[in-house]
Amino acid sequence: MDWGMKNRLSQVIQPDGHCFFLPIDHGYFQGPTRCLEKPGETIKPLLSFVDALFVTRGVLRAVVNPDNSKPIILRVSWATSMASGDLANEEITTSIEEIIRLNASAVGISVFIGSDYQRQTLLNLAHLVNDCEDYGIPVMAVTAVGKELEKRDARYLALSCRIAAELGARIVKTYWCEDFQKVVESCPVPVVMAGGPKCESEREVFEFVYDGMQKGAIGINLGRNVWQNAHPVAMARALQAIIHENATAKEAVEIFREVRAKCV
Repeated sequence: MDWGMKNRLSQVIQPDGHCFFLPIDHGYFQGPTRCLEKPGETIKPLLSFVDALFVTRGVLRAVVNPDNSKPIILRVSWATSMASGDLANEEITTSIEEIIRLNASAVGISVFIGSDYQRQTLLNLAHLVNDCEDYGIPVMAVTAVGKELEKRDARYLALSCRIAAELGARIVKTYWCEDFQKVVESCPVPVVMAGGPKCESEREVFEFVYDGMQKGAIGINLGRNVWQNAHPVAMARALQAIIHENATAKEAVEIFREVRAKCV
């Protein structure tokens, strides 16, 4: 691995080998998502708890302060929206020159295994890896399932993650599931957990994150379960404790309550 690749990976993955990515790229297909109508204001109180932002180039330029910014994972694939069409119908929309110009520490792209657009999205990943490897830029593959959430079982996710790794992704983002260790053990590159739809309670989030970390994930890429929470700062601090301090789900609940009380 070249120095540049090692250096960029060290920016997004911390010395303990773990990471907390905060995605705010939802607007690329959802528009002004609830609590993300003004993304600059949403992320401001959360930045001290996270290790990197997963963001589109438009929002990056518009609302992320370039002075002493958190490392950026740049979303580089999209092409449709919730209003029309199949969400799996994505293309690469950002050039390698733009990625370099924006000084991204890594890039992220979705792949839709088992969809009508499987071949297209896998070729997107392969082409992106070809371009980014030349410049030492790590690619994070997002094993997306669109609206078909029933696909999120260990067999399907292990298949998706392994294919992404085989095509050259340096990090794979996927969903937590039962028997999550089967997903991680069969993927030769680091795995981070996605949040998916907002959970019913804070404890539910803490429990799946803690379980996933114990079963081999290196971290999380959680958005809605953080910034759509009524107490996002408390949520971010509690998740940081699980990721970087090995806190249990029970301990995270206590941290959440303590920070929430101070913020009221």
